[in-house]
Amino acid sequence: MPALWMLFASFAFAAMGAAVKLASLSYSTSEIVMYRGIIGSLLLLPMIRHQGGTLRTAFPREHLWRSVVGVVSLWLWFYAIAKLPLATAITLNYMAPIWLSAYMFLKGWWQGKGLSEWPLIVAVGMSFIGVTLVLRPDTGAAGWIGGVAAVASSVIAAMAYMQVRKLGQMGEPEYRVVFYFSLTMALAGLLGTPFENGFRTPLHPHSVHSVVLLLAVGVPALLAQMAMTRAYRLGKVLVVANLQYTGIIFSSLWGMLLWGDVFGWQVWLGMGVILASGIAATFYNTMRTARGAVVKDTDPIASE
Repeated sequence: MPALWMLFASFAFAAMGAAVKLASLSYSTSEIVMYRGIIGSLLLLPMIRHQGGTLRTAFPREHLWRSVVGVVSLWLWFYAIAKLPLATAITLNYMAPIWLSAYMFLKGWWQGKGLSEWPLIVAVGMSFIGVTLVLRPDTGAAGWIGGVAAVASSVIAAMAYMQVRKLGQMGEPEYRVVFYFSLTMALAGLLGTPFENGFRTPLHPHSVHSVVLLLAVGVPALLAQMAMTRAYRLGKVLVVANLQYTGIIFSSLWGMLLWGDVFGWQVWLGMGVILASGIAATFYNTMRTARGAVVKDTDPIASE
Protein backbone atom coordinates (compact mmCIF):
# COMPACT_ATOMS: atom_id res chain seq x y z
CA MET A 1 0.00 0.00 0.00
CA PRO A 2 2.76 2.59 0.75
CA ALA A 3 4.16 1.97 -2.75
CA LEU A 4 0.74 2.78 -4.22
CA TRP A 5 0.60 6.02 -2.24
CA MET A 6 3.98 7.02 -3.68
CA LEU A 7 2.95 6.08 -7.21
CA PHE A 8 -0.19 8.17 -6.82
CA ALA A 9 1.88 11.10 -5.52
CA SER A 10 4.24 10.89 -8.50
CA PHE A 11 1.33 10.70 -10.92
CA ALA A 12 -0.39 13.67 -9.24
CA PHE A 13 2.76 15.80 -9.31
CA ALA A 14 3.20 14.98 -13.02
CA ALA A 15 -0.44 15.89 -13.66
CA MET A 16 0.11 19.16 -11.82
CA GLY A 17 3.11 19.85 -14.05
CA ALA A 18 1.01 19.24 -17.15
CA ALA A 19 -1.65 21.63 -15.83
CA VAL A 20 1.02 24.26 -15.12
CA LYS A 21 2.29 24.03 -18.70
CA LEU A 22 -1.24 24.35 -20.10
CA ALA A 23 -2.11 27.20 -17.73
CA SER A 24 1.05 29.09 -18.75
CA LEU A 25 -0.70 29.84 -22.05
CA SER A 26 -3.29 31.92 -20.15
CA TYR A 27 -1.42 33.13 -17.06
CA SER A 28 2.03 34.34 -16.07
CA THR A 29 4.24 32.28 -13.78
CA SER A 30 3.53 34.57 -10.82
CA GLU A 31 -0.22 34.24 -11.35
CA ILE A 32 -0.02 30.45 -11.39
CA VAL A 33 2.06 30.51 -8.19
CA MET A 34 -0.48 32.85 -6.58
CA TYR A 35 -3.52 30.78 -7.53
CA ARG A 36 -1.87 27.56 -6.43
CA GLY A 37 -1.15 29.11 -3.05
CA ILE A 38 -4.72 30.37 -2.70
CA ILE A 39 -6.21 26.99 -3.62
CA GLY A 40 -3.86 25.13 -1.28
CA SER A 41 -4.57 27.46 1.64
CA LEU A 42 -8.35 27.29 1.19
CA LEU A 43 -8.29 23.49 0.97
CA LEU A 44 -6.06 23.09 4.01
CA LEU A 45 -7.97 25.33 6.43
CA PRO A 46 -11.07 23.11 6.83
CA MET A 47 -8.87 20.00 6.99
CA ILE A 48 -6.78 21.49 9.80
CA ARG A 49 -9.90 22.58 11.67
CA HIS A 50 -11.52 19.16 11.26
CA GLN A 51 -8.43 17.46 12.71
CA GLY A 52 -8.31 19.87 15.64
CA GLY A 53 -4.99 21.36 14.54
CA THR A 54 -3.71 24.86 15.19
CA LEU A 55 -1.71 27.33 13.12
CA ARG A 56 0.05 28.79 16.15
CA THR A 57 3.78 28.27 15.98
CA ALA A 58 6.76 29.13 18.13
CA PHE A 59 9.03 29.22 15.08
CA PRO A 60 7.77 31.98 12.74
CA ARG A 61 11.25 32.81 11.40
CA GLU A 62 11.95 29.21 10.44
CA HIS A 63 8.58 28.96 8.68
CA LEU A 64 9.23 32.22 6.86
CA TRP A 65 12.66 31.12 5.64
CA ARG A 66 11.41 27.71 4.54
CA SER A 67 8.44 29.27 2.74
CA VAL A 68 10.47 31.94 0.95
CA VAL A 69 13.05 29.43 -0.23
CA GLY A 70 10.31 27.04 -1.33
CA VAL A 71 8.42 29.73 -3.25
CA VAL A 72 11.55 30.81 -5.14
CA SER A 73 12.20 27.17 -6.07
CA LEU A 74 8.59 26.68 -7.15
CA TRP A 75 8.53 29.86 -9.25
CA LEU A 76 11.69 28.79 -11.10
CA TRP A 77 10.24 25.32 -11.65
CA PHE A 78 6.95 26.63 -13.04
CA TYR A 79 8.92 28.96 -15.32
CA ALA A 80 11.00 26.03 -16.54
CA ILE A 81 7.88 23.94 -17.19
CA ALA A 82 6.55 26.71 -19.45
CA LYS A 83 9.81 26.84 -21.44
CA LEU A 84 10.83 23.16 -21.63
CA PRO A 85 9.20 19.85 -22.50
CA LEU A 86 7.39 18.65 -19.39
CA ALA A 87 9.53 15.55 -18.85
CA THR A 88 12.74 17.58 -19.19
CA ALA A 89 11.67 20.17 -16.60
CA ILE A 90 10.54 17.52 -14.12
CA THR A 91 13.69 15.43 -14.61
CA LEU A 92 15.95 18.40 -13.88
CA ASN A 93 13.87 19.31 -10.82
CA TYR A 94 14.34 15.77 -9.48
CA MET A 95 18.05 16.51 -9.02
CA ALA A 96 17.38 17.90 -5.54
CA PRO A 97 18.37 14.64 -3.75
CA ILE A 98 21.66 14.75 -5.64
CA TRP A 99 22.37 18.25 -4.35
CA LEU A 100 21.58 17.02 -0.85
CA SER A 101 24.14 14.29 -1.33
CA ALA A 102 26.69 16.83 -2.53
CA TYR A 103 25.99 18.95 0.53
CA MET A 104 26.46 15.99 2.88
CA PHE A 105 29.72 15.08 1.12
CA LEU A 106 31.08 18.63 1.40
CA LYS A 107 30.01 18.79 5.03
CA GLY A 108 31.84 15.53 5.77
CA TRP A 109 34.93 16.75 3.91
CA TRP A 110 34.91 20.05 5.81
CA GLN A 111 34.66 18.19 9.10
CA GLY A 112 37.77 16.24 8.21
CA LYS A 113 36.25 12.93 7.20
CA GLY A 114 38.28 12.82 3.99
CA LEU A 115 37.12 11.68 0.55
CA SER A 116 35.63 8.36 1.63
CA GLU A 117 32.23 9.28 0.19
CA TRP A 118 33.29 8.44 -3.35
CA PRO A 119 29.89 6.92 -4.34
CA LEU A 120 28.36 10.35 -3.81
CA ILE A 121 31.06 11.95 -5.93
CA VAL A 122 30.29 9.54 -8.76
CA ALA A 123 26.53 10.16 -8.45
CA VAL A 124 26.94 13.95 -8.54
CA GLY A 125 29.40 13.79 -11.44
CA MET A 126 27.12 11.52 -13.47
CA SER A 127 24.19 13.84 -12.88
CA PHE A 128 26.08 16.68 -14.58
CA ILE A 129 26.66 14.43 -17.57
CA GLY A 130 22.94 13.72 -17.60
CA VAL A 131 22.12 17.45 -17.59
CA THR A 132 24.45 17.99 -20.54
CA LEU A 133 22.70 15.23 -22.48
CA VAL A 134 19.22 16.50 -21.63
CA LEU A 135 20.11 20.10 -22.53
CA ARG A 136 21.83 19.31 -25.79
CA PRO A 137 24.30 21.87 -27.21
CA ASP A 138 21.84 22.56 -30.04
CA THR A 139 19.08 23.58 -27.61
CA GLY A 140 17.90 27.13 -28.29
CA ALA A 141 18.40 30.08 -25.94
CA ALA A 142 14.91 29.72 -24.46
CA GLY A 143 15.60 26.06 -23.73
CA TRP A 144 18.86 26.82 -21.98
CA ILE A 145 17.26 29.58 -19.90
CA GLY A 146 14.51 27.15 -18.89
CA GLY A 147 17.13 24.49 -18.16
CA VAL A 148 19.14 26.82 -15.93
CA ALA A 149 15.92 27.76 -14.12
CA ALA A 150 15.06 24.07 -13.58
CA VAL A 151 18.52 23.22 -12.22
CA ALA A 152 18.49 26.32 -9.99
CA SER A 153 15.06 25.25 -8.76
CA SER A 154 16.42 21.84 -7.77
CA VAL A 155 19.34 23.42 -5.90
CA ILE A 156 17.04 25.74 -3.96
CA ALA A 157 14.58 22.87 -3.37
CA ALA A 158 17.38 21.01 -1.62
CA MET A 159 17.71 23.98 0.74
CA ALA A 160 13.96 23.84 1.35
CA TYR A 161 14.17 20.12 2.16
CA MET A 162 16.80 20.81 4.81
CA GLN A 163 14.59 23.48 6.34
CA VAL A 164 11.64 21.04 6.36
CA ARG A 165 13.88 18.63 8.23
CA LYS A 166 14.75 21.31 10.77
CA LEU A 167 11.08 22.15 11.34
CA GLY A 168 10.29 18.45 11.73
CA GLN A 169 12.97 18.13 14.39
CA MET A 170 11.39 21.09 16.17
CA GLY A 171 8.12 19.18 16.32
CA GLU A 172 6.20 21.14 13.70
CA PRO A 173 3.45 19.05 12.01
CA GLU A 174 3.42 18.70 8.23
CA TYR A 175 0.07 20.45 7.80
CA ARG A 176 1.43 23.62 9.42
CA VAL A 177 4.52 23.61 7.22
CA VAL A 178 2.43 23.12 4.08
CA PHE A 179 -0.13 25.78 5.08
CA TYR A 180 2.42 28.54 5.69
CA PHE A 181 4.17 27.54 2.47
CA SER A 182 0.87 27.83 0.59
CA LEU A 183 0.07 31.17 2.24
CA THR A 184 3.49 32.58 1.38
CA MET A 185 3.06 31.26 -2.16
CA ALA A 186 -0.22 33.18 -2.53
CA LEU A 187 1.24 36.42 -1.15
CA ALA A 188 4.44 36.20 -3.19
CA GLY A 189 2.50 35.51 -6.38
CA LEU A 190 0.18 38.43 -5.65
CA LEU A 191 3.13 40.80 -5.18
CA GLY A 192 5.02 39.48 -8.19
CA THR A 193 2.14 39.45 -10.67
CA PRO A 194 2.02 43.22 -11.36
CA PHE A 195 5.77 43.28 -12.01
CA GLU A 196 5.54 40.37 -14.42
CA ASN A 197 2.28 41.33 -16.14
CA GLY A 198 2.39 45.12 -16.02
CA PHE A 199 0.67 47.43 -13.57
CA ARG A 200 -2.14 48.54 -15.88
CA THR A 201 -3.66 45.07 -16.32
CA PRO A 202 -1.96 42.96 -13.63
CA LEU A 203 -4.35 39.99 -13.84
CA HIS A 204 -5.31 38.00 -16.91
CA PRO A 205 -9.04 37.35 -17.40
CA HIS A 206 -10.50 33.97 -16.49
CA SER A 207 -12.45 31.48 -18.53
CA VAL A 208 -14.04 28.19 -17.55
CA HIS A 209 -11.16 26.36 -19.22
CA SER A 210 -8.45 28.37 -17.44
CA VAL A 211 -10.15 28.05 -14.03
CA VAL A 212 -10.29 24.26 -14.47
CA LEU A 213 -6.57 24.32 -15.24
CA LEU A 214 -5.84 26.33 -12.09
CA LEU A 215 -7.78 23.81 -10.04
CA ALA A 216 -5.80 21.07 -11.77
CA VAL A 217 -2.64 22.79 -10.54
CA GLY A 218 -3.70 23.25 -6.91
CA VAL A 219 -5.75 20.16 -6.04
CA PRO A 220 -3.36 17.43 -7.34
CA ALA A 221 -0.43 19.20 -5.66
CA LEU A 222 -2.09 19.05 -2.24
CA LEU A 223 -3.20 15.44 -2.73
CA ALA A 224 0.31 14.51 -3.84
CA GLN A 225 1.86 16.08 -0.74
CA MET A 226 -0.49 14.15 1.52
CA ALA A 227 0.05 10.87 -0.34
CA MET A 228 3.83 11.30 -0.30
CA THR A 229 3.87 12.01 3.42
CA ARG A 230 1.79 8.90 4.12
CA ALA A 231 4.00 6.77 1.87
CA TYR A 232 7.15 7.78 3.74
CA ARG A 233 5.52 7.21 7.11
CA LEU A 234 4.25 3.72 6.33
CA GLY A 235 6.67 2.31 3.78
CA LYS A 236 10.28 1.25 3.47
CA VAL A 237 12.38 4.32 2.86
CA LEU A 238 14.48 2.95 0.01
CA VAL A 239 11.48 1.64 -1.94
CA VAL A 240 9.36 4.74 -1.46
CA ALA A 241 12.18 7.21 -2.14
CA ASN A 242 13.06 5.55 -5.43
CA LEU A 243 9.43 5.29 -6.53
CA GLN A 244 9.25 9.09 -6.61
CA TYR A 245 11.33 8.92 -9.81
CA THR A 246 8.38 7.33 -11.60
CA GLY A 247 7.29 10.96 -11.96
CA ILE A 248 9.73 11.15 -14.88
CA ILE A 249 7.84 8.35 -16.61
CA PHE A 250 4.44 9.88 -15.91
CA SER A 251 5.57 13.31 -17.13
CA SER A 252 6.98 11.76 -20.31
CA LEU A 253 3.61 10.13 -20.97
CA TRP A 254 1.77 13.42 -20.34
CA GLY A 255 4.14 15.19 -22.72
CA MET A 256 3.64 12.62 -25.47
CA LEU A 257 -0.14 12.64 -25.01
CA LEU A 258 -0.72 16.40 -24.83
CA TRP A 259 2.12 17.91 -26.87
CA GLY A 260 3.42 15.04 -28.96
CA ASP A 261 6.88 15.32 -27.38
CA VAL A 262 9.50 13.26 -29.16
CA PHE A 263 12.98 12.95 -27.67
CA GLY A 264 16.22 11.82 -29.26
CA TRP A 265 18.32 9.07 -27.75
CA GLN A 266 20.62 11.64 -26.08
CA VAL A 267 17.73 13.09 -24.07
CA TRP A 268 16.45 9.67 -23.02
CA LEU A 269 19.99 8.69 -22.04
CA GLY A 270 20.39 11.91 -20.05
CA MET A 271 17.12 11.31 -18.22
CA GLY A 272 18.23 7.77 -17.47
CA VAL A 273 21.59 8.97 -16.13
CA ILE A 274 19.94 11.57 -13.86
CA LEU A 275 17.41 8.98 -12.67
CA ALA A 276 20.16 6.43 -11.97
CA SER A 277 22.27 9.04 -10.17
CA GLY A 278 19.36 10.01 -7.94
CA ILE A 279 18.55 6.39 -7.12
CA ALA A 280 22.21 5.63 -6.41
CA ALA A 281 22.53 8.63 -4.09
CA THR A 282 19.31 7.68 -2.27
CA PHE A 283 20.42 4.06 -1.96
CA TYR A 284 23.84 4.99 -0.60
CA ASN A 285 22.42 7.45 1.92
CA THR A 286 19.82 4.91 3.04
CA MET A 287 22.46 2.21 3.56
CA ARG A 288 24.63 4.48 5.71
CA THR A 289 21.97 6.26 7.75
CA ALA A 290 19.28 5.23 10.18
CA ARG A 291 15.73 5.12 8.80
CA GLY A 292 14.40 8.20 10.58
CA ALA A 293 17.37 10.35 9.58
CA VAL A 294 17.01 9.37 5.95
CA VAL A 295 13.41 10.43 5.87
CA LYS A 296 14.27 13.80 7.32
CA ASP A 297 17.46 14.33 5.32
CA THR A 298 16.53 13.26 1.83
CA ASP A 299 12.80 13.00 1.35
CA PRO A 300 10.72 15.96 0.12
CA ILE A 301 7.86 15.72 2.60
CA ALA A 302 5.80 18.92 2.83
CA SER A 303 8.11 20.56 0.31
CA GLU A 304 6.67 21.23 -3.12
